[in-house]
Formats: sequence, structure tokens, C-alpha cells
Amino acid sequence: MSIENDGDAGDVITPATPALLQSAGSRRAFLRSSAFTLVAAGVATACRDKDDVPASRTPSTVTQNPATTPASPKSQIPVEHGGTLPTPAAGPVSATAADAMDAMHEKGIKAFPAKTAGKGNQLLAPRVEKGVKIFEVTARKFQWETEPGKMVEAWGYNDQVPGPQIRVREGDRVRLILHNELPESTAVHFHGLEVPNDQDGVPFITQQPVKPGQSYTYEFTAPNPGSHMYHSHHNSAKQVGLGLLGAFIIEPKQKRAIEKVDVDYVLILNDGMHGYTFNGKGFPATEPIVARLGQKVRIRFMNEGMMIHPMHLHGMHMTVIDKDGWAQPAPWKCDTLNIAPGERWDVIVNCNNPGVWAFHCHILPHAESDHGMFGMVTALIVKKPGEA
Repeated sequence: MSIENDGDAGDVITPATPALLQSAGSRRAFLRSSAFTLVAAGVATACRDKDDVPASRTPSTVTQNPATTPASPKSQIPVEHGGTLPTPAAGPVSATAADAMDAMHEKGIKAFPAKTAGKGNQLLAPRVEKGVKIFEVTARKFQWETEPGKMVEAWGYNDQVPGPQIRVREGDRVRLILHNELPESTAVHFHGLEVPNDQDGVPFITQQPVKPGQSYTYEFTAPNPGSHMYHSHHNSAKQVGLGLLGAFIIEPKQKRAIEKVDVDYVLILNDGMHGYTFNGKGFPATEPIVARLGQKVRIRFMNEGMMIHPMHLHGMHMTVIDKDGWAQPAPWKCDTLNIAPGERWDVIVNCNNPGVWAFHCHILPHAESDHGMFGMVTALIVKKPGEA
């Protein structure tokens, strides 16, 4: 069936049967008739519904005492970290409950940055033999403090989470020696590096797994420059989640003007067995990024987790320059940047606004609850001249 337009640009064509169209005489008459029928039916239904409501339940007579009305089983909102919050209810809010919540929030803020044992992402200096830069990492189990008093089992490189930061220069000859002291086999994958196939570190595809007690040597010429990672690629949901990960940065032979900065900071995101962490720690034990007014900060985001984390900086925008180690066609600005699993994003922050600025994942259950801030929260501190 085809419906012809009668030339009125304001007409709306709706599906209809031929019989209805014929009885209406024209599409316009049919629409008028249908609209009248719908309105009449709606009025009749509304009147019937109103008449069916018992007098004791009409809006003018319904009353409810918040103090005596029992809470619905659904009146508790699950909170991912630290308990539950009641749904808003009519009546005065308990000042005692509000004060208790505020005290927990304040306690966390005042503790930041809290001291914990161990620090990850520490720069690993190589030894050099015949022009080859040699890095040695040992994978083993150890105890790791993610927040004050919270000890967890970690599997990491050189007793730190994230593992030691490796920095080389484009064209360098690199040798990485892995010693496996874990109860499982493992391997090292160089995420983002365009290495020869036999150096890619994926068991049963490019090599045999490195069994407990064994060592394995990787060697290649540092290829494409940029912000990259290294991590286990064997039982990886568990092994990377427990801490077998680290930053692998290849400096370019020639830096672009935009890459010349005062502070170069690596921020590794994870959401494995240790909870929501930045560089292996959860708030208030996360480390602030500190710069002076007028300085330029480069932040290298790396997501080693299994979830997306939109990173949001207060007070200043970020200028995005690189994605997965590759320069963007043109730098672009944002204040919230979505970091997906496996991604690396490089941004520049021009520190032109002094103060302590919150910096956090904007999936809010990853950062704050009724007990206060936790997990993926840190701060960018911009100090004025002469400020300690």
C-alpha cells in the first residue's frame, strides 16, 4: 500500500489499514477522527480511575508519618565500598548521622597522602654490557600495603606494585631477564611495543611458558617510542590483577616541542584483586602530583585493569597529545578522559591555577562512598612561588 502526500508539509504519515482510510474519507479526516477517539478514551479512563480510588486513599486524605512508617526492603542503596546509604525520606535529617558521615570524610582527606610500606613504579637503572641495556626482574609473591593497615598478597616484579619503571631510548638494544619465583608459570608481554614475533611473550604462541624456578631472556631493539607497558600474559586476569605489571617507556630520538615538560608522571590504573588503585595504592595512600605555578606536567595514563576509568581533573584542563604512544593529529583539550583497559593516553597540564585540585576516576563508586573518598582518588598540587 502506498500513501500519497496531499501537499501539506505539516502532515504526519502513520500506519493505517485501507478500510480505516476509506471510511475516514481522507488521511486528514482519519487523523482527526483517531485523535478525537484517543482523547475521549483518555478522559474516560482518567475519570474511571479517579472514581475507583477509595476516598481514604485520595491525595487529599493520604498522610504519612516518617517516624512511624516502616522502611521498604528496597530502601537501602548498595554502596560498593564501606556500607549502605538510606534512601532520602521526608522529615528532619539526623544531625548525628550527618556529623558521623562528615567526620569519616574529613578523616580520609586529612590523612592524605597517608604513609604505607612499599612504593611501586620506581625507575630501574640498567647495567650496560657491550652497548646492551640489561634489566633484571624477579616475579614472586610478597605482602603489599595498599592503604594504611590493609595488607594484601601481591605477585609482582622486584617486590613492588606496579613493577619497576623501565625507560630506554628509541634504537637502544634492550635485554630483559625474567626470573620466576612464583608457584605458577608466567611470561612477559611488552604491550604496545612492535617487537619481533619471538619476543612478544605469549605462552604457546610465541614461546613456552616460564615455569617456576626458571629464567627467560628477552632481547630486542627499542622500537616505536611512547608510553607502553609490560605485564604477564599467562593466567593474566589473576597475575596482572595481583600486580605483575609495569611501565615501559621508550623516549623518542627527537622530542616534539610539546613534549618538553617540567614534570613527567606515570599513572597506572588497576582494578584487580587489590581494589581500585593508582600505582598500586588506594586513597588516602595515593601519591599526589606536585608542580609549581607555571610549570608543565605530562601525565602518562596506563590502564592495566579490566574496567574503563574516566579520569577527571578539577581546576584545569588536560591537553591530549598521544594515544597508545602515537601522536594525535592535533592536540585537543578535555577535563575528563576515558581510559579503557590496555590504553595509554598522554596529556599535558599547564599548571596555571594554584591550589590542591582533586583528581579522580569519575565512575563514582570507584572513588567515594558514605565512608568518604577511597580507591581512585589523588590530587594535583600546584604550589605558588616560595610555597613549601
